[in-house]
Amino acid sequence: MTVARALAQWAHGHRPTPDDLALAERALADTVAVALAAQRHPLRAVAAPLPDAARWATMAHVLDFDDLHTDTTTHISVVTVPAVLAVGGDARAYLAGAGVMARLGAMLGWGHYAAGWHATCTAGAPAAAVAAGLALGLDVEGLAIAMALAVPAAGGVQEAFGTHSKSLQVGFAADAGVRAARLARAGATGDPRALEAWLERVGGTPTTDFPAAPAVPGGLAVKLFPCCYAMQRPIAALREVRDQVHGQIAAVTVTTPAGTVQPLIHDRPATGLESKFSLPYAVAAALLDDYPGFDSFTDAAVQRPEAQKLVDLVRVDLLPGETATLLDGRVALRVALADGGEVRTELAFPPGSPQRPVSEADLRAKAAACGPDVPALLDGLTWAAAAEVLRTRFPHQDLEA
Repeated sequence: MTVARALAQWAHGHRPTPDDLALAERALADTVAVALAAQRHPLRAVAAPLPDAARWATMAHVLDFDDLHTDTTTHISVVTVPAVLAVGGDARAYLAGAGVMARLGAMLGWGHYAAGWHATCTAGAPAAAVAAGLALGLDVEGLAIAMALAVPAAGGVQEAFGTHSKSLQVGFAADAGVRAARLARAGATGDPRALEAWLERVGGTPTTDFPAAPAVPGGLAVKLFPCCYAMQRPIAALREVRDQVHGQIAAVTVTTPAGTVQPLIHDRPATGLESKFSLPYAVAAALLDDYPGFDSFTDAAVQRPEAQKLVDLVRVDLLPGETATLLDGRVALRVALADGGEVRTELAFPPGSPQRPVSEADLRAKAAACGPDVPALLDGLTWAAAAEVLRTRFPHQDLEA
């Protein structure tokens, strides 16, 4: 039994529970909403020539507002939802791909992410092959072959963070899965052992023993702020005490386990995209803005003199030790005031995490923030209707060289 065949058997045989289906519908709505929020983003024109899955995944990820599987540090839905929609699939196909991505992510482990790989892309390409393959009617062997065919595209690195390349490489992963599934359906051959050979070579631990249920072990975190998930906790922590911060700030100290800020590679951001991966800017946005939303993560917002001043006042103390997820331990913040006072706060789980599930009110507010017409579009959204919405709002366009 190879890893690919074991995953294929799970995916083909899984029958969604009501909880699985509820997760799938929320993932569909959230992914479509954050894609629609990016309709005016400059990357839209750049991505226009890409195939459907790549184009839609790119636009759903560029604002970094899409959901996350915290156990594996992978953006599951932004890869698998577009792959499913591109081939006319439904919730069952999504759950199959999402479940494979969660299980692959677990095999890759934190060490893979800590080494600098972008696990959304590495686990995403084979998972998208399963999602698209199930929608296209592949059997167990066909799904295993599709995963093998996706292995050459199972890459992506964290140096892309803060540039267009991050969302583009997510789009490439989604498209690679669709392409692999179509090739497998057309009769292409492949050796399923390629998947576990790849797993070993990128630092993973292959196994055929993984949870049978639920579809996505641990559930998915929904972001409430449009930035890297590693910034959600410090922002949420500071928002809880923001009204206690009066007068001039002298310094801010952030204490957190070292691994929980692995993706935050821009200490002095200069652009809106870079600011989405900056712990010092997370502090600045949380203290300066009533709500750190889209307007907080623009070039102009980052370049505010008051923001740059706050960024320079942030000190980060990283706690040593092994890390398993971005939510390990707690984040602690100390805001020292010029008059000698201070404000302290700490937090383990931000709102929207699986441990503090997102509320219906927060979901409605997020949808409204993504565009005035978004809540109505999401009302009763089906998978077929979602594909048509994305096809209409993000049409394929062959651009002149």
